[in-house]
Amino acid sequence: MARVSQEHLEARRRQILQGAARCFARDGFHATSMADVFKETGLSAGAVYRYFPSKEAIVGAIAHEVLSTVRAAFDEAAAAPRPPWPDEILEVALGRVTEVLVFPPPLVVQVWAETFRDPGLAAILREALSGLIDAWTSVVKAYQEQGMMRPDVDPAHVARTLLACAQGYMLQRAIMAPFDLSVLRDGLRALMSMPGGPEGPGPQEPPRAATPARRP
Repeated sequence: MARVSQEHLEARRRQILQGAARCFARDGFHATSMADVFKETGLSAGAVYRYFPSKEAIVGAIAHEVLSTVRAAFDEAAAAPRPPWPDEILEVALGRVTEVLVFPPPLVVQVWAETFRDPGLAAILREALSGLIDAWTSVVKAYQEQGMMRPDVDPAHVARTLLACAQGYMLQRAIMAPFDLSVLRDGLRALMSMPGGPEGPGPQEPPRAATPARRP
């Protein structure tokens, strides 16, 4: 019997996740049954259960994939010789979530709400969010070491703030009009361009490369 390739297994797993995500976003998590997932994906019960034993397992996997995708962009930034600016990191990270995972925006809100009744899902999100904060903290420390940010600010405080920006983007995208990533990028860039604050001016911002024009 021919062995199933890893690529095929991953494609099937993603087919299930994206089909279930469409069901959850359209009908709500609790109103969606596993039978609905079978119908949406066009797969048999056995094929779906091979990967996920329950709806809870599916939504946990969706949450983990979203946060892991963001985490990978943060880790890359922390490992760079000179870390990219926060607006650039967020644009890359959230762009990957939008383009690679292809999950309906309202699903994010439903997953967050589900954590209040599902301790297992809440634990998954807490662990993933803690990892994101750790990754951002490493980036902020790199900013401080290279003179890009004041050294007297707690890096964890900056990390929590930047994570809040990412979460706020995803929330607004789910419940408001379409929210292009360029809006988040430009807003953060404008805030970072302020010459000083109540405690006096911070380090001078080094020049950036010009942002490439977006295609229509």
